[in-house]
Amino acid sequence: MTMTFRTTISSLATTLAATLAMNMSLNLAAAASELVGTRDITVFSVERQMDLPVTIWYPASHGPEASIVGENRVFEGTPASVGAEPETGRHPLILLSHGSGSTVQAMGWLAAHLAKAGFIVAGPNHPRTTSGDSTPADTPLLWQRVDDLSSIITALSASQDWGGIVDNERIGVLGFSLGGAAAMKISGARAGLEAYAGYCDTWPDMPDCRWFAGGIAYADWEMIEVEPLDLRTIDKGLFERQNRDPRIKSAVLVDPSVAQAFDAESLRQIDIPMAFINLGAPQSIIAGVDSSELAGLTPHGSLSHIDQAIHFSFLAECRQDAKAFLKQIGEVDPICDDGGNRSRADIHTELKQMIATLFTSTLMNTQ
Repeated sequence: MTMTFRTTISSLATTLAATLAMNMSLNLAAAASELVGTRDITVFSVERQMDLPVTIWYPASHGPEASIVGENRVFEGTPASVGAEPETGRHPLILLSHGSGSTVQAMGWLAAHLAKAGFIVAGPNHPRTTSGDSTPADTPLLWQRVDDLSSIITALSASQDWGGIVDNERIGVLGFSLGGAAAMKISGARAGLEAYAGYCDTWPDMPDCRWFAGGIAYADWEMIEVEPLDLRTIDKGLFERQNRDPRIKSAVLVDPSVAQAFDAESLRQIDIPMAFINLGAPQSIIAGVDSSELAGLTPHGSLSHIDQAIHFSFLAECRQDAKAFLKQIGEVDPICDDGGNRSRADIHTELKQMIATLFTSTLMNTQ
């Protein structure tokens, strides 16, 4: 950051001294915010009648030396200080919802950056739609995902550890893919079951539609055969019910799935900022996540595109041997590929800056 000062020759010495003091203060603040803490907790879900595993990233004042957390067989991890002491004061909260077949830890690259920017970030591993534990039948049950997110707000607000540092008036939601659909729902969008089933009738080659029709699932990283899912057998009342949580004040939605099934009138009634991000150039976005109409219908919507990216560019950077492992277990999606000449690290840099700026403008710069 650079700053320009107007001054006169007679006051130059005073101004230089003040500038030096200010820069020292800024440097100290930046150094303090560099420490990202992380903790794993459980939050009870009434909807699911079970404990949810939740990971929290936050700006920390002090703690043990950072270690690599969230690394697994496919993805690189993220540096964070496990169990570090949170910074004092109240911080905006961002709820984080991962994509189908992913994990919240695979979004640690972004969560840690947001924590450095002053946010508390908390997300669950949504049961039965995570890496190695995912089924077609559980994938469209969006109301369960929305309840997961709302349960986290309630639990942190009442927590002895977090209640004093989470600012309940400044809460946002960030979702990717299926997590983006859940973020849409918690923001007030309603989806139609027949519209979703009709989307798969029209575009059976979309990744989610192939998943429903393919008759496969994963359990403990082993591929198992299951009955194909007929979307029309899902509970219509639960799928279409209103899930708006008024505590949500801002949303960022990255390649949200179910894009073709959201009710236009419900979108027109959403009264919070809705920042949509599609991964790739406008002409390359597939129908299942195309957010151009969604952004146009929401009163406070915006749409950005990330050049030379594909849907999977939002996942963490892959380990060197990840592609071979994914081929070995029969994974057909190009999880470790990107869309052009840019590295995933470079794409992530743009995304981190963009998303931090969006949430800063809606959650930080408020009175």
